[in-house]
Amino acid sequence: MLPYATAGEAEAALGRAMTWAEAAWFRYSVATPDYYLYCHHIVIFLVVYTLAPLPLAVLQLRAPAILLPYKLQPRMVGIRTGLPLPSAGETAAQMAVYLLLEDYLGYWVHRLLHTKWGYEKIHHVHHEFTAPVGYVGLYAHWSDVLIIGFPAFVGPAVVPCHMTTLWLWFVIRQLALIDAHDGFDFPLNPANFIPFYGGAPHHDYHHRVGRKSQSNFASVFTFCDYIYGTHKGYMFHKASLAKLKEMAQNSTEKRETMNFIGGKQA
Repeated sequence: MLPYATAGEAEAALGRAMTWAEAAWFRYSVATPDYYLYCHHIVIFLVVYTLAPLPLAVLQLRAPAILLPYKLQPRMVGIRTGLPLPSAGETAAQMAVYLLLEDYLGYWVHRLLHTKWGYEKIHHVHHEFTAPVGYVGLYAHWSDVLIIGFPAFVGPAVVPCHMTTLWLWFVIRQLALIDAHDGFDFPLNPANFIPFYGGAPHHDYHHRVGRKSQSNFASVFTFCDYIYGTHKGYMFHKASLAKLKEMAQNSTEKRETMNFIGGKQA
């Protein structure tokens, strides 16, 4: 939100008259909190990502003969759109490959963004939320979205699939992203049932520590954190919480016992 109540105050601070672009931005943003302005990039990302490739996709599917000399390859990275549809087994196998590739590459990309330069120049925007909510998954510097999103495309490029499988893959990946940032640990959380699935408990600690975080870089599954030892801070944190919970429970039980004894003596 701009720190000026009127256009006159803004121009006085600038020491000159606002340009038409600055005046338009002032009118739009003067009463809008920064949080909502940052959230605009989610809409922009979805709109641009949906609409910009659309003409090219139409050309890909319905290309007239006159355009064929300009086509580099006959198909889009091997993604097929015809029949038959893939079997459940084929789809499950491709999902497993995509998850493994995305997890491994995403882990190292995420660690790269936590180097001094990567964090200060790019990734710090995403970590403005130390207690994230679902929308925070895409709350990031524009280059962060591109860099950390790149590993999700590697699997379909290496192991081509049907278009419906590609749609399913991105739905699953986005749901996992939302789950990792939703800030809740419900009893039915997938992390309580799927081995090595991180989810909100795993990633929430990563945000809680913030800039100094050198733990929990994994995106969906946590095997890379265990392999490379970046789970130790989180495990210590969990052990500390369990100990505090046990102490509080013992204290409550002791107090209840003393009250019971006192009541009998009375």
